[in-house]
Amino acid sequence: MPQLNPHPWFFIMLASWLTFSLIIQPKLLTFVTMNPPSNKPPIAPSTTPWTWPWT
Repeated sequence: MPQLNPHPWFFIMLASWLTFSLIIQPKLLTFVTMNPPSNKPPIAPSTTPWTWPWT
């Protein structure tokens, strides 16, 4: 069964995991979120009822 032979796929999995954890992840963590969380309570918008044209 070729699925149990770790030679072809284990190195690819290990290389991609190391690439993600050592190169891509630190670059992504340096970004600052555009909308930081705030301590204000959420405000529900006040809506007006829809006026149907046939009523």
